[in-house]
Amino acid sequence: MADQVGKWSAGPSYGPVLSTTDLYLLNSELQLNPVLTNQNKAFHLVFNLSTGQTGGFNPDAQNRDLPFACKDEPATLPRVEELILITEYSPWCTIVSNKKGVTLGDICSTIWKDYTDNMVTDAELASLPPRLQEQMRRTAAHNQANQPGGNGWNMYYSPAPTSIRLKRVDWLRERVYFEGLSRKDSYAVSRLGYKAPNIFVIGLSS
Repeated sequence: MADQVGKWSAGPSYGPVLSTTDLYLLNSELQLNPVLTNQNKAFHLVFNLSTGQTGGFNPDAQNRDLPFACKDEPATLPRVEELILITEYSPWCTIVSNKKGVTLGDICSTIWKDYTDNMVTDAELASLPPRLQEQMRRTAAHNQANQPGGNGWNMYYSPAPTSIRLKRVDWLRERVYFEGLSRKDSYAVSRLGYKAPNIFVIGLSS
């Protein structure tokens, strides 16, 4: 266990950070931090894409919340400057960058900003069936009503307004909890037209 902890310690002591070009030329396989694959026996990450809140718990002592103390650990070994993240639940691609090596914290903060700072375009919304569009509007009304200063009870007594602006996180509806990353080359090819060692798929749950 001590070796495993040392292997993923924060800091620059574990070899060079590979640029995307270096990574593709070397065709290096990337090992994901166990926190990103739910294989860390002492810390299970809890990350809400809607609020940006991060924390966790020890699976053997789930009654006690833990801080996200490992946020500065490298996301992969070898460390890389860039990760490309996609998910089966949305049409967007999230690029996570850090010249010093992408960390666990970089992944959470970048995904959160990508899904809460960016709006769904009219064309993107129009690509969906009316039923899903209505569900997303209701999700957006719920999310906005529950923000600080929002009127939390109002959504239960009136229909979701059709003019409400939808954020990318609203597209996910109830699936706003990060479940981990995995490598799925066939899905990457179907989405992006190519596969690469630094393309990973985000798992989400409600």
